[in-house]
Amino acid sequence: MARSQRVDFNGSLGEKLAARLEWPAGKAEAFAIFAHCFSCSKDIFAANRIARRLAQAGIAVLRFDFTGLGQSDGDFANTNFSSNIEDLVKAGEYLAAEHEAPALLVGHSLGGAAVIAAAHQLPSVKAVATLGAPADAEHVGHQFHAHIEDIERDGIAEVSLAGRPFTIKKQFLDDIKGRSLEEAAATLKRPLLIAHAPTDATVSIDNATKLFVAAKHPKSFVSLDGADHLLTQLEHAEHAADIIAAWAKRYVVSEPLPAIPRARQGEVLIEETGRGKFENFVIADDHVMLADEPESVGGSDNGPTPYGYLMAALGTCSVMTVRMYADHKGWPLDKISLRLTHNKGHAEDCEACLEGQELKVDIFERRFTFEGDLDAEQRARLLELADKCPVHRTLNAPVVIRTEEA
Repeated sequence: MARSQRVDFNGSLGEKLAARLEWPAGKAEAFAIFAHCFSCSKDIFAANRIARRLAQAGIAVLRFDFTGLGQSDGDFANTNFSSNIEDLVKAGEYLAAEHEAPALLVGHSLGGAAVIAAAHQLPSVKAVATLGAPADAEHVGHQFHAHIEDIERDGIAEVSLAGRPFTIKKQFLDDIKGRSLEEAAATLKRPLLIAHAPTDATVSIDNATKLFVAAKHPKSFVSLDGADHLLTQLEHAEHAADIIAAWAKRYVVSEPLPAIPRARQGEVLIEETGRGKFENFVIADDHVMLADEPESVGGSDNGPTPYGYLMAALGTCSVMTVRMYADHKGWPLDKISLRLTHNKGHAEDCEACLEGQELKVDIFERRFTFEGDLDAEQRARLLELADKCPVHRTLNAPVVIRTEEA
């Protein structure tokens, strides 16, 4: 299962920047950075959804709040387009120092313009993707056009962006003035994917045309038909993420997965992927997973171990059985959590052990957490029911396994 990790690093102005690192279920095949839109944050729907979708595709994604935004330290009024670019460079340096240098940059709106510029300073980047990006940084001034004269005259003004107050200084206007991204796109020397909604009311489709014409091959354009600028609908955000993941893997993953095999209805298919020593596909109906071993024993750690899957089978069956019973009884069980461990040891209650022989047995330990207004008797009964789950009974019963060559 993919996981989200809170991290932080120092930005271009020396302030602490808040970030989240979205991890794939197994070992990351590549690392990416996601840059959010102007005055937004790393937690905006599009950033959240796209980063997690890319993680599901095997690409670890760092999404962070630019200086002075979201949960990051610093004063937004002291930032500008140049500092955003430098924040991206700092994010790349953080990944290189702590994990692996980024191979992919993804930017939304002004963040898209920033990743095109930042890629020139990050030699590890192999591909760049943009979503609703302007062809020039000055375009962002349209969002507070009514206040530009005040800022030019007084050097500072408070503006409203998406219903929130922000302070804009004249240095911001000076920094974005004349900052065209067309030259940066033309000299990018990396594959570029430009995704844009034809009906984008914030950044018109003309901007995508300018960037695409300026860029050199290999370049690609994707029309996000029906989407709004912020990709607020789930289907549009996931569609964009799926396209970016499929496109980027050709460039950023050194050893991509081969074609996924298909299992017959009702069977589980295990097939070696050809990558690493132990990595296997696990196909159950239309569900695709990976199994592997840790690096310490020669694997690549790209999926749970066989015993990990065995514990998962026992655990999920236990939780489902308890849930069915509690719902049948109408008990106030709000949520079930279960942690399992496995080891080999001497079990005091092992009925199968022969007297006088020191035999080691497999010991699975389950630790339940029941949330809800349950009394002690109900909690005890739920623990008893866990032992009656079908997988538990299978593990305790005689099992016949027939093996033959297909």
